Amino acid sequence: MIPAHDEGPLVRRSLVRMLRGAEPGEFEVVVVANGCQDDTAAQAAAVSGVTVVEIAEGSKIAALNAGDERATVFPRAYIDADVELDVSALRALAEVLSSTPSPRAAAPTLRVDATGSTLPVRCHTRIWATSDYRSSGHVGSGVYAVNEAGRARWDAFPDVVADDRFVQLRFQPDERMTLADESFTVHAPRDMRTLVRRGVRIELGNRQLPDGARERNRRGLLGRVARSPRLWPAFPFYVWGYILPKLIARRRPDGPVAWDRDATLREAARR
Repeated sequence: MIPAHDEGPLVRRSLVRMLRGAEPGEFEVVVVANGCQDDTAAQAAAVSGVTVVEIAEGSKIAALNAGDERATVFPRAYIDADVELDVSALRALAEVLSSTPSPRAAAPTLRVDATGSTLPVRCHTRIWATSDYRSSGHVGSGVYAVNEAGRARWDAFPDVVADDRFVQLRFQPDERMTLADESFTVHAPRDMRTLVRRGVRIELGNRQLPDGARERNRRGLLGRVARSPRLWPAFPFYVWGYILPKLIARRRPDGPVAWDRDATLREAARR
């Protein structure tokens, strides 16, 4: 299931890549075009085997819930329109989540492509890759999947921005599976301004989650950096990208939380 808001050619490109090599009818694919002012619905419908649902509200959460109402099968994967994922990863998710009746969540290994980013963003990404969030059953950041028993852990998606974090917290670490042999790719922000803006959205979104669910173990991260001199030059850029969004978010305790994204990928897809 893919929520898509004004994704146009990008969602079509992602779908074509994702389904290349799939057998007819192998996957049920639902794209929820929400609040779109462009040709997202038409672009998605042009891909064989894709069902398109259109809703007027421009909301990822509304799209997720609308998609759940339309979808009929499990396991079920929730995929952002801008990730790069192939059919091998989808098949692996289906296999591992079908292998047990117990509640499970799973995701391929996250790969962050920072080749088009500035040096500070690349440095920040190197440190973030060592965080406990990434190493403790990471599911999210663009892709997460659940089996039927896992989806029963919550009813409708609540009105939160951090839907991936919300889902991850429904499962204990031993109930989450990260597929070491399969991966998906997301693109890092192009510059620190974009990274900080996204960080503010994440910080405000995490505040919507229950108390105690937002903070992570930073002592472990500091220890890993301290033991790896090669990471020391990158660490100040991580601090920059970690602290500044928190300071900005404190000035907006009741401010609106937008579904932010990096526009550079969308611009490239339209060329």
